[in-house]
Formats: sequence, C-alpha cells, structure tokens
Amino acid sequence: MARPTAADELFVHQIPQLLPQVATHHDHWRESYFFDIHDPTAGPDGDVVFFTMAHYPARERMDSLQMGRIGGNQVIGYHDRPYDGDPHTTAVPGARVEIAKPFEEIRLWSDPSTSAVGVDVVFRARTQPYGLRRGTMRAGDDVVWDQCHILQSGTYTGTIMSGETTREIDGWIGQRDHSWGIRDHGRCPLWLWFQIQLDDGFLGVWHWEYANGARVYTDGCWAGSDGSDPVPVVRFDYDVDWLGAGGKPTTFGEGGEHGEGVAGLAGSCTFGLEDGRSITVEASGTFARPYEPFQRGGLNLMTVETDDGRTGTAIYEVTGSRHHHFFPLATPPGVLPS
Repeated sequence: MARPTAADELFVHQIPQLLPQVATHHDHWRESYFFDIHDPTAGPDGDVVFFTMAHYPARERMDSLQMGRIGGNQVIGYHDRPYDGDPHTTAVPGARVEIAKPFEEIRLWSDPSTSAVGVDVVFRARTQPYGLRRGTMRAGDDVVWDQCHILQSGTYTGTIMSGETTREIDGWIGQRDHSWGIRDHGRCPLWLWFQIQLDDGFLGVWHWEYANGARVYTDGCWAGSDGSDPVPVVRFDYDVDWLGAGGKPTTFGEGGEHGEGVAGLAGSCTFGLEDGRSITVEASGTFARPYEPFQRGGLNLMTVETDDGRTGTAIYEVTGSRHHHFFPLATPPGVLPS
C-alpha cells in the first residue's frame, strides 16, 4: 500500500500517483543536487569541494557525498538513510541541504566529526537558473539515460573543514546542478559537463556521445551575472586531451586501468549561442576528483581564457564507460547504446 507523505498535500503532482512513486520504475531513477565549490584565485591546484544530495525511489533511500581535494589530498565521504516515510526532506544523518530561497539562497552542511569534508556554507545565486531540455538514451529496449537538469552559478561563503585543515571561504565560486530521472552511469559511453565561471557570467554545457563519437545530446547556456535571461547553446565543439605527469597528452588507461597516469586535462572548446555569438575557451587543469574505481574519469579543476581575453575558472567533468578518444581502453559493463 502506498502511503501519502506531507508533500502529497501540496499542488505538485505531475502523474496520477503519490509523490514517492515515479512515472518509470527503474533501479537508476534518482533526483539529486550537485554543488561545486572552489577558490577562483587559487588556480588549478587549489582546493575544491563537491557536495551532493540524492534520493532513489526504487531503493527508498537518500544519500549525500562530500568529496574533493583539500590541501592537496583527495577526500571522499558518504552518508545515507532509508526513506522511513520521508522521501522529501533533503537531510541524512551528518549532512543536509536547506533551500532558504528557491533559486537564490541554499545552505549546505556536513558534520566535520563524521564527514571527510565538513561543510557549513551558503550558496547565493549570481545568475538566473537555466533548465536543460529532457534527454534520453537507450541500449535496445533498456533506458540508460532519461533526465532533466537545472544549471545555476553562484558564490559561497562559510567554512570548509577536512582533518586539521579549516578554510574560511568568502567569494568562492561554483555551479549547482539539480537533476532528476534515470541515469545508469556505468552504461553511458561519454558525458561532458563543462561549467565555466567568468566575471560576467557562466558558460555551461551537458553533452553526450556514443562510443564512436557520434553525438546524442547537447544543451547548455550562457547566463550573465547581470541577471539577464540565459542564452541557449546551439552548437558545441571541443578538442580536449588527458595530460600525463609531464604535461603531455596521454591516453586514459595507459598508465593504469583506473587512470593512474592521468594528471590533468587541457584543450579548447567552442560554444555557439542562439543569438549568433561564438565563444572559444582555452583551458588547462588538474584531475581534482577521480571517480575511479567506480566509473571512468572524473572532475577536473581548470583555469580558462576566452578568445576575447576574459579569464576565469571551470569544472570539467569527463566520464563514461567507453569512448574512442577519452576511454579507448575501457571495458564497459553490459551492452552500451549505439
């Protein structure tokens, strides 16, 4: 028997079922928040924190990851809880997300006594949010990906702690991502999540490809820090390589199955906007938070410069199960989309 929750009293339903039930029952259906927090003045070797909160209807659980690089050390922590009648409160023992003002102010907290990264920060929006269109990918009859996302740039103030290291932060910058739907990470050949922070706004893109490089999905925007309406991305091209310890291009897997030989990422990408503008970005950075051994690739902290001379920072997420350029040596689990 399905049990109503407090949120079922609200006018928020989209399908004729109670809220804990989703339109497509799937082991990989989830809704999640993702925040990146980094110092825009510290360069590609600086501290960076990634904070997540997610819930999984099929498993009836909620969890939070606190991970990143603090003082040169990679760290990762995990908290979770069962629904226990509450699938909506974004809190688990040791971590929580509080929406103080929707799309304006969000508070993130994780307990430094139980978390690899203690977080007590406030995210304040510096751009309007942008809703990506729904994207779907299949492998035969199996749904591998079917999601929507919201992107938004903001600044952070507060405190970050890890071990004996405490950082008082003010004016750190980063992206937030709110996504929901089916995401079977292990079977997506490639996805790129490039989020570029410039003084006057952000460039963001979400891009998927098949293993042979054929394009599946691209969406993103330019959003100005002046509060103007985001401008959609209608074209995206990239020429980006993994870098080895010597700063030369390398192949993921040559130095070890789990990317042990990868030190960073570098290259260029071009965003074509709906209003006719074209912006090319040169970037280089470090492999800040690998996803290995759970999945290939991970998150890279980058410094960037545009073709019109603007400079800034970025997070480049490059991950997937097999791809002719980024993961040519990977052995994917199961049948991949093609």
